[in-house]
Amino acid sequence: MAELFKVEGLKELDDALSLLPEATAKNILRRVGRQALEPVDEAWRANAPYLTGALADSGAIGSKLSRRQRALHQSESTVEVFAGPGPNPQAIQDEFGNQHQHAQPFLTPAWEGNKAKVLDIVKQLLRVEIDKAAARAARKAARLIAKNGG
Repeated sequence: MAELFKVEGLKELDDALSLLPEATAKNILRRVGRQALEPVDEAWRANAPYLTGALADSGAIGSKLSRRQRALHQSESTVEVFAGPGPNPQAIQDEFGNQHQHAQPFLTPAWEGNKAKVLDIVKQLLRVEIDKAAARAARKAARLIAKNGG
């Protein structure tokens, strides 16, 4: 089961995000989430056991899960971004082991080693993305006022 990573103390950014249209806010959060998870993605790929290379090539950063993963997942937020191997059975066997194979964790150490970096990236990029979106909204409003002769 995925570990919940809750961020607290970013009230000003949350308030600024709430002033934007909902679709824009969700897109910003997805974009920032994908960029923030890049260090985790690089680390798990580097640590993944290599036999054929299929495991390291299987994963991605994104907001979509496989059908089975969606069925098992309980959403905790309006926007969620995931990083890790695709729905390959060998990923679970390698990460946790079984009666015939010892565990070779690659995703857990990648997350544990990079979760502070992920939070720092979120803090930095979220402000930048919110400012860009606010500037775009202001330009759009100015164009509409000029077009309507106001």
